[in-house]
Formats: sequence, structure tokens, C-alpha cells
Amino acid sequence: MFFTYLRRELRRRRKAALVVASGLALGIALVIVVNSVSSGMGKAQDKVLQSLYGLGTDMTVTKAASASAASSQRPRFNFDARGDDSDAEQSSDRVMVQGFQTLAATTVGKVGAQHGVSDAVGGLSLQVVKVSGQFKQGQFQQDQNAGGNQQGGRPNAQASPQGRVEGGGANFGVNSYSVYGTDVTKPALGPLTSSKITSGRTFASSETNAKVVVADKSYAKEQKLVLGDTVTIKSVKFKVIGIATPDSGDAAANLYIPLKRAQTLGDSKNNVTTIYVKASDSQQIDVVKSTIQKNISGTAVTTSADLAKTVSGSLSTASGLAKNVGKWLSIAVLVAAFLVAGLLTSSAVSRRVREFGTLKALGWKSGRVTRQVVGEAMVNGLVGGALGIALGLGGAYVVTAISPTLQADIGSTGGNAGGPGGGGGGFGGPGRQTASKALEVALTAPVSLSTIVIAVALAVTGGLVAGAFGGWRASRLRPADALRRVE
Repeated sequence: MFFTYLRRELRRRRKAALVVASGLALGIALVIVVNSVSSGMGKAQDKVLQSLYGLGTDMTVTKAASASAASSQRPRFNFDARGDDSDAEQSSDRVMVQGFQTLAATTVGKVGAQHGVSDAVGGLSLQVVKVSGQFKQGQFQQDQNAGGNQQGGRPNAQASPQGRVEGGGANFGVNSYSVYGTDVTKPALGPLTSSKITSGRTFASSETNAKVVVADKSYAKEQKLVLGDTVTIKSVKFKVIGIATPDSGDAAANLYIPLKRAQTLGDSKNNVTTIYVKASDSQQIDVVKSTIQKNISGTAVTTSADLAKTVSGSLSTASGLAKNVGKWLSIAVLVAAFLVAGLLTSSAVSRRVREFGTLKALGWKSGRVTRQVVGEAMVNGLVGGALGIALGLGGAYVVTAISPTLQADIGSTGGNAGGPGGGGGGFGGPGRQTASKALEVALTAPVSLSTIVIAVALAVTGGLVAGAFGGWRASRLRPADALRRVE
């Protein structure tokens, strides 16, 4: 009897039921779109952050470089301008530890042993400044006779990181690039995880001290490097075994070599500049950060949340709107939809006073009438939920199909003296945090199963709210109400 009466009443009052369901559908659809867009913002930001600190990294441990340490690494070069062969090509490499003070390699083990740390791996950030060229003997002799700026026939010249050094009878080119020493025994963690090997291969776990190198795609193109070529760093020849393409943004370094080799080149035996940390539980990152800072003094711990605070631009603005304005707008629309559904249901019951009064006169109890009204409201709520889910999915699909481009500006977090070439340090490697970098990411609106569950829950809640209004009104009706309505 319940379902027969329910079906008849809903069919007879289709327009009223559709109005109630449409109001609920609008609110539910808005919730789905806002949730999916917020999820898309989160994925876009994760993509930006991954390009800075690598896949699987929850935080990094570093030690900021002091001003005196940075000054001591100022590159100076001495070349021999004496003799008949001074016109010959000369070159000199200066390999410097970049960005941070070094940490003892044993610190990696200490960090890895902290409670809440799943894994830790060290890396060494280097900057190579290569000066090559020749002296013009005739011009040099003129300068020497004129009392030019020389000491014992050796020009006391300083080279800038990029460009050329001319004058004093010299014509030298300056090339600067970043090199990152990575722990080849743990390829799942570290700066190279922000790129994919698109040609050749990555390091083998046995190549801890091998003379092999993986080149960033852009740098390889600029230097015309291909697989099998050799790269000379401080008179050591490295064979190019792979080309890495960043997932997004810039690469962490121009070249990647095994950590042990990098330590040798940078005169930093058993030292690292950055420790990449993976937490056991992503929900306890702040706790792990505090633990590391407390137990390992003199270190700075940077989490992805810290780095996320430096992301600005349209991505940050849109994310703020989705999380704040969108959230409160969704709540306001839902509250309004629930109230309207309740009032419309109550109003519909009031118009059916004669009907319900007659049913009570025929023996229906108040509870049975109330259940009938609540049942109708629940069906309206479920219909509204179905419509809302359909509208919400459609809205999310439109956003994904359009894929509006958002810009993310990566600002400075301080404490890094990076160099050219897109090198990384801290989360981003050498030079990552020294200047603002703009990245473009496409916005998507993925709809998760949890969002659908929330939508169904809202539909049921809307039906219950409307049923509560209507049920309360129906429970107050008496058989005499029907007689008064007839009169």
C-alpha cells in the first residue's frame, strides 16, 4: 500500500516534486564542481612542487650557507700567459659546492633513523664554472710593457659566471652549469625523480663511482649532447648514458652524476648538501619535521607545505577562491536548497489537508501519514541527488575539457645562492629558490568516489530535511481538519 500510494502521489504531483528535486540538484552539483576543481588545484600544485623536489619527497634537510662561506667560493682563475705557446687554447674548471653548507654524510643515516622517517637519501649540489680561451701574445706584451694589471706574467682576472673575459691581451669564454651528485643506490628518492629518462637509461645501483652522466634534455640540446658522448668536468671524462626530461618546470640540474664522483670533484668527501626525506605517514609530516629539528641541531627542514606557501600567481588565486569562496558558496546554496525543499514540502502538505484528514478519518494513524510524507520527500531528495550528480559530472567534464591554463610563480624561500642553468638546492636543488620562476599548468577537475558519496549523502540529508518539515506538518492534522476544509 505504501509504495502504491507513493507512486500515485509522485506521478500526480510531478511539477511540485521536480521543483524540490531541482533545488537540491543545484546545490549538490555546485558541491561536486567545487570539490572537483579544488582537487584539480591540489593536483596542479602537487605537479608544480614535484618539479621542485622530486617524486616521493616529503621534506628536505639542509644547512644554510654563511656569508663567509659564500664569499670564499668566489671563483678565481690564474692562467699562464708567459712563453711562446701562450697563444694556445687554455681552460680551467672551478667546481664549487652550491647553495648550502655541507653536512656530514653520516647525517643521512641519523635523519633516516628518526621516528616517522621511511627513507632518507643524500645529494650534493655543485656548480661548475669553466673558463677557456687564449692570450693574444702581441697584445699581452704591449700591456706588460705598459705596466698592465699582471703579477709575474699571470693576469689576476676574475670571471663572471657567464659570458666572456676580454682585455689585457686575453679572450676567454665563461660557461657555468650545475651538476648534482645523486645516490644511485636509491633511485626512487632525490632530485632526478622530478624527471623521466626519455632516452638511454638511468644509473645502475652498482655505478656508485662510475664516470657516467645523465643530462637534462634542454642542456643536452644546448650543448648538442647525445648518448655516448663524453662530458669533461675538471679533467674527468664522463660518458652520457641517459637524457632526462623534467615532468614540469625546470630540471633540478643540468647534469647528474653518481654521488661519490660528485664528492670527489667538489673536494667534499663524505659530505652532502641536501638530504631528501620520505615520511612513513604523510599525515605526520609536521611531527617528523619537529623531531628532526630537535634531534639534529644546525639543520633546516623544509616541507612541501613550506614550499607551497611560496607558490603564487593565478594558481594560488584560483585555489584560494575554490577553497574559500567556493566552499562557503556551496554551503549557502545547500542551506537554501534544504530550506526551500522543506518549505515547499510543508506547503504541499498544507494543501493536502483534506486528503490527509480523510485518511485519518478512515483509520490511518499519524505515524503512517508522516511516513508517507517522509517517503515522498526522500524520493524527491534521491531524484535531486541523481540530477545533481549528473549536472556536477557535466560541469567537471567541461572544466577538464577546457583545461584552463594557470600560472604558478615560485618565489624565493631564502638561504640559497644558486647559479644559472636551473640547478637545484633544498627542495628545488641549486638555484631553485633564488629567483621567481613561472610555470604553467593545465587545470583539471577530477571527480573522486568520495565526492560522489558526499553527493549521495547530501541527497539523503535533503530528503530527510524536507521530510521533517512535511512530516511535522502532517502529524498535526486531525480528522476534523478535513471537515473544516470541506465546509
